[in-house]
Amino acid sequence: MHASRVIVDTSLHEYFHDSVHTALSRQQVQAQPETASYLVNLLSSFLRTERLYEPGEDGPAFRPLALRYADTLQGLSPELRARALRNLGDVALFVAGVFAESFNRKLIDVDYYAAMGGSAYARLADSMRASESGRPFSELFEELAAKFTDFADVLGEVAEHPDVRHHKDVLRLYERWLKTGSRRAAARLRALGIGPSPGASRSTH
Repeated sequence: MHASRVIVDTSLHEYFHDSVHTALSRQQVQAQPETASYLVNLLSSFLRTERLYEPGEDGPAFRPLALRYADTLQGLSPELRARALRNLGDVALFVAGVFAESFNRKLIDVDYYAAMGGSAYARLADSMRASESGRPFSELFEELAAKFTDFADVLGEVAEHPDVRHHKDVLRLYERWLKTGSRRAAARLRALGIGPSPGASRSTH
């Protein structure tokens, strides 16, 4: 990885680490250290990868939660089912937190995301509790399920933090660049110190 990319990644991670812990403290939400770290990594990964979108004929697109939920019901191996459940929970938590305000203009309410995401994390915790290798992680996902709405509020505060990066604006810029390959959006992202991931824009599909 290029040295400048490492700096950007480190800077983002530190920014989200400080913001998440500040929000947890301000909202008086208790979280295990592993869970707080998970929230930090969740913000970082969705901003810098295509985890929120899936490739399609017309380029990357958001896949509805109902279809992601259907993946968890398929005749998958335990490993693939766990991956599908985690993906569902992560997407639901991220969207419910960062884009909560947008639900005012849509038929689907944030409660729907909370129910789907919380249920996915709970099922994942149960499945991990049943295996020796997954048992150490079961408490993490159990806490994410039990406090889904609280953690969504924490992510929401991070997204609205009055920092020069303006996280929600960054996400909108990133989404525009991802879908269109806009050079202007990419330039604005770089000006904020965030380098778009090479090969992730629509032009590559």
